[in-house]
Amino acid sequence: MCGICGIFEFDQRREIPKELVHRMTETIVHRGPDDEGIFTGPGIGLGFRRLSIIDVAGGHQPLSNEDGSLWVMLNGEIYNFPELHRELVDRGHRFSTRSDTETIVHLYEEYGEGCFARLRGMFSIALWDSRQRRLLLARDRVGKKPLFYAANPKRILFGSELKCLLAGDSLPRDIDNQALADYFSLGYIPAPKTIYRAAQKLLPGHYLVASAEGVRVERYWELSFGHVENRSEEEWCELLRGQLCEATRVRLMSEVPLGAFLSGGLDSSSIVAMMAGIMKRPVTTCSIGFEEEEYNESNYARQVAEKFHTDHHEHIVRPNALEVLNKLVWHYDEPFADSSAIPTYYVSWVARQHVTVALGGDGGDENFAGYRRYLFDAWENRLRRLIPGPVRRGVFGPLGKIYPPLAWAPRFLRAKATFQSLARSPLEGYFNSVSIFRPGEKNHLFTPEFRKTLGGYDSIEVLRQYYDRADTDDLLSRIQYVDIKTYLTDDILAKVDRASMAVSLEVRAPLLDHPLMETVASIPSSLKLSGRTGKYIFKKAMAPLLDADIIERSKQGFAIPLDRWFRRELHDLTYEALFSQDDGILDRTFLKKIWDQHQKGQYNRSAHLWSVLMFRKWKETFRA
Repeated sequence: MCGICGIFEFDQRREIPKELVHRMTETIVHRGPDDEGIFTGPGIGLGFRRLSIIDVAGGHQPLSNEDGSLWVMLNGEIYNFPELHRELVDRGHRFSTRSDTETIVHLYEEYGEGCFARLRGMFSIALWDSRQRRLLLARDRVGKKPLFYAANPKRILFGSELKCLLAGDSLPRDIDNQALADYFSLGYIPAPKTIYRAAQKLLPGHYLVASAEGVRVERYWELSFGHVENRSEEEWCELLRGQLCEATRVRLMSEVPLGAFLSGGLDSSSIVAMMAGIMKRPVTTCSIGFEEEEYNESNYARQVAEKFHTDHHEHIVRPNALEVLNKLVWHYDEPFADSSAIPTYYVSWVARQHVTVALGGDGGDENFAGYRRYLFDAWENRLRRLIPGPVRRGVFGPLGKIYPPLAWAPRFLRAKATFQSLARSPLEGYFNSVSIFRPGEKNHLFTPEFRKTLGGYDSIEVLRQYYDRADTDDLLSRIQYVDIKTYLTDDILAKVDRASMAVSLEVRAPLLDHPLMETVASIPSSLKLSGRTGKYIFKKAMAPLLDADIIERSKQGFAIPLDRWFRRELHDLTYEALFSQDDGILDRTFLKKIWDQHQKGQYNRSAHLWSVLMFRKWKETFRA
């Protein structure tokens, strides 16, 4: 795992100052503390920070081909590089290192822009072709590794984090108001947007080509849910175990200590089970626990560790809310409202005391329909099929307005949210259910002046573009596709990348191996969500390996006592952040309303307050 950055001036022949590139690399030292590499030439500057994993002695970057006409940098890992290396040697290419990075140079020589589709791994790549004077940037299929850029008619800046671009030279810090509106709905800023109007994220599964002719972006991979295969449950189980074992095996390549996150949930436990069956030494596993029993999963992690005789490391966390808040704001670069970033940071810190590489269970819920919201969404869709739209809108719409909110209650008791969703279309209902500030309430959050700047923009369009593009009529599969393109990439994977890179830890995700994802997408949705059981076929596949109580226990997930924090530890800091300024964006009267509701225990507004706090702290930190 590493960090990359650079600048390309399309028509300039002056050499890019090394000091400028060094200034960019200095912002991402945490991503690569082991080494720095800089290459500059006429109009081009490439910067690299390295966390040594493979070919520790010979993997310095940027790295070139034999005649120095091509230069490449890789953030991530290419898991099929041994096979690609053999193929390229057979075709006459000569290698000077054992690194996966050099494979990319020769693959480009052989296949041009088609090289990225041949890679299996997690990556963001920068490739400089000096003969054609063009820069290529590429990002892996689901966005495990980040890549930002800012382009104008004269040049392009790029980097693994937005901080690189800010350090690069005079990037305007004007806020993208539509991106901010998306943030207060979704809790993250969806690609290709960033919080800044001048910068973008490269979309997963895409590559970019920049030259004097301009900048173009091309897609090289797509996930299809439209080709459902008919197999018996036993055949699916055998296929899934085999592919997950292979996906895990290829992710065990490392010349530094390697282990796994272990929460005791189905996904991480399955990865540890696979590792235990492959490795010749005990798996190093790491978990965290909390003093508050309702947030503590450590007993389950301990149970799995004992079953597979792992070298287990457990740490009871006493979160320092004030200390970790400032760290998160700095590392995430833009507003990010998923509070599970806090325990993710802590488990990464614990793991880094023992390993440099950790395998995790990310992707299981999106692939196999594990989130409880999929069950509620399926239930609501059944009602939508039974009750005509005009009746639903005429009955449930008014009920949703007058019914009192019950944010403290389980989802199935929150009739207000359910009524609001049932009055809408399937996509509108899903968007309503996943929004922090729901559509009817978000208008009150913003000042009238800020609302005018949005020009009627609706954040549901972020989801609609993917919902309409999904190549299936199956409602569950369409929502899974939407989540893989949005929530997985810009929330889950962004969270894991920033939290782990903050402590210089590489995290690998076997459940997001793209051949495995393509197989899972071909499984009928009725085998993913079966009755009330999510991940049905995955649970059945893992049943021979894991204890029944691990497989069947309710999903808990990473959580922290935010509700309490806003009344105690974070009370004063949050009050000051909310009310010491008037930024012309957020309505102070509405902020006072939700603050009072939370303090009086009328309504759990912790998610809303956290999103506002993270925005205000980001604004303060980055002077936007």
